[in-house]
Amino acid sequence: MSIWAIVPAAGVGHRMGSAIPKQYLPLCGKPVIAHTLERIAQIEDLSGLLLVLHPDDQQFAEFFYAEAGAVETLEIVRGGDERCHSVLNAVLSLKTRAQPDDWVLVHDAARPCVRAIDIYALVQALGSHPVGGLLARPVSDTLKQVNSNHEVLKTVDRSTHWQALTPQMFRFDILLRALSAAVASGDKITDDAAAVEALGLKPLVVPGSTDNIKITHESDLGLAERIIEQQASTAGVSP
Repeated sequence: MSIWAIVPAAGVGHRMGSAIPKQYLPLCGKPVIAHTLERIAQIEDLSGLLLVLHPDDQQFAEFFYAEAGAVETLEIVRGGDERCHSVLNAVLSLKTRAQPDDWVLVHDAARPCVRAIDIYALVQALGSHPVGGLLARPVSDTLKQVNSNHEVLKTVDRSTHWQALTPQMFRFDILLRALSAAVASGDKITDDAAAVEALGLKPLVVPGSTDNIKITHESDLGLAERIIEQQASTAGVSP
């Protein structure tokens, strides 16, 4: 049974307000995406690593080829209009190689701080699970449900709420069916687990580290740099 990894990086990062997509912004001396790919490439016995790029991507060659030696088996896939289209394109490119029960692991390009130990925990926890699952963490702040005027309607019980992270990993056939259905229906899902849930299936939640942040705003870059430096000092390696 194989594990195939997909890193969708076709977004243009409008919320970041940067002249270049956030995955190419510098972080500890190299692009954000270089950190992300290096960490995913550490997965043992990985059958393939697919990077999904925007059709008009102009930064890949300029910003990444210098780091390409860290990822020897990288494949490039053409991205789509939305994240779900991009991931589906990558999944479809595996149809002639992947078996129905193979695993497909999807990780956001903008999460460069993911810990190898968390990826390993996800793979180990899913084991023979028939569906798959995702890294997540319990919500720690008080949650408020509001109306369209931003007036509080009620306080939500946070004990049953978790914040979804990535990687998320699912059986190939299930992820293919889930994303195909989501694209066909026009649903704008925000993660792969949502598409799987729409099939009536129940992904498994695996606790992940709080420092697995997603770079969305400019201030997140500084935080990511501090996290990577702290992780490196703890491990005794350079970031």
